[in-house]
Amino acid sequence: MSDKLSRQDIVNSVPQKGFFGHPKGLFTLFFTEFWERFSYYGMRAILVYYMYYELSQGGLGLDQTVALSIMSIYGSLVYMSGIIGGWLADRIFGTSKAVFYGGILIMLGHIALAIPGSLSLFFVSMVLIVLGTGLLKPNVSSVVGEIYAENDDRRDAGFSIFYMGINLGAFLAPLIVGTVGMKINFHLGFSIAAVGMFLGLVVFIATKKKNLGYAGTVVPNPLSPAERTKTFTTLAVGAIAIAAIVYFGLQFGFLTFDSFIATVGVLGILLPTIYFVVMYRSKKTTEVERSRILAYIPLFIASVMFWAIQEQGSTILAAYADTRTDLEFAGITISPAWFQSLNPLFIITLAPVFAWMWVKLGSRQPSIPQKFSLGLLFAGISFLVILLPAYFGGPDTLVNPLWLVLSYLIIVLGELALSPVGLSATTKLAPAAFSAQTMSLWFLSNAAAQAINAQLVKFYSAENEMMYFGLIGGASIVLSIILFMLAPTIQRYMRGVR
Repeated sequence: MSDKLSRQDIVNSVPQKGFFGHPKGLFTLFFTEFWERFSYYGMRAILVYYMYYELSQGGLGLDQTVALSIMSIYGSLVYMSGIIGGWLADRIFGTSKAVFYGGILIMLGHIALAIPGSLSLFFVSMVLIVLGTGLLKPNVSSVVGEIYAENDDRRDAGFSIFYMGINLGAFLAPLIVGTVGMKINFHLGFSIAAVGMFLGLVVFIATKKKNLGYAGTVVPNPLSPAERTKTFTTLAVGAIAIAAIVYFGLQFGFLTFDSFIATVGVLGILLPTIYFVVMYRSKKTTEVERSRILAYIPLFIASVMFWAIQEQGSTILAAYADTRTDLEFAGITISPAWFQSLNPLFIITLAPVFAWMWVKLGSRQPSIPQKFSLGLLFAGISFLVILLPAYFGGPDTLVNPLWLVLSYLIIVLGELALSPVGLSATTKLAPAAFSAQTMSLWFLSNAAAQAINAQLVKFYSAENEMMYFGLIGGASIVLSIILFMLAPTIQRYMRGVR
């Protein structure tokens, strides 16, 4: 019955006043996402250390380079899984159930990490959290859009409030989970992450019926009975095939860390390439839309370059904070996990400044390609900054933590110039027949970046860190200059989109 509800029926079912002048449903979604991000970023703040710390320190004792590659692959798979989560919500059970099922899987993943055990439990937790995040993350944002009428002036402000929930959770988690995990016990830290997701589920279940009404209950494009049978058969065959490949791969030795990392790396490049080809060649795509797709390609490449640097904040810079940074500062012993709070802290502080700046500049503000080039410029500078301590003091001296703080600050300037603009540009440049899938393509730029990072991090060591940061930072700045020079041409291909 709910599948036949109109958009207006859904909006009418949601109490429209109650959370800072916004629909009451925003309260439910804000705190669900707050706790989900708290659990995810709390886990992520200590996960890389858990992997490469020795068994005697409570870790898994993996080689540091392998641990850094796994972290990158983890992030890549999380972004890829959003495609599966979006499809399941659109075709089978709706966004509300997707959020609920995703939260359950995430919580179980953190519980698996909280149990002192083997490497097998660690990989079980990875699978659960990747699938759970893929179900919850894209779909909770979709429900936010459903609680507002299309012409509701509060809509953009509502998303801004929701975005604050994401960053507040991401800011607090490393301070709390990071402190407990690093100073007491990794598994206790993961337990706190599990409790965080449990609280998110409690908020969602307890307030969903009253605050969300029918929002999230509609299946936009449900499978027909025949399609359902075919789909479930295909999924079952696919699951059996994957299980067989994994089993024989482990038995005969061709499924290793390196081969798995390489496979995900290929997927990270192949999936967005397929998306571009399918959209460009589709009969549903108009001539104007094809031109806009061509304009989107250099923006996508720039995004991959940017996220390849930004996402190393939780891998290379996390290891740098642990092994190369003087953690005794101003009479305080700093946990290396605390540095993971800097990115959301700077975003919360500076996002309103950037929003005000773009409005103030009006028609004089940089074009979309120029903003992307600024993002790449700041990304490159953030890596050049972090090589300076080694230049002045050598690779054997501990670095003042303010160098890391400065690097995180500069990359956030780039993120605020590129990320919100990229989301907006994606909605404007997307072909009408592929609007939702183009948004999935945008998130695949992060997946591709982290898949590439899984290979890049193998080249990092304290001895060659100047070359590592210099080459990657320099490449970003060169790409920034090229993109800036091509900006007028890209703008023409955008056919009126600014």
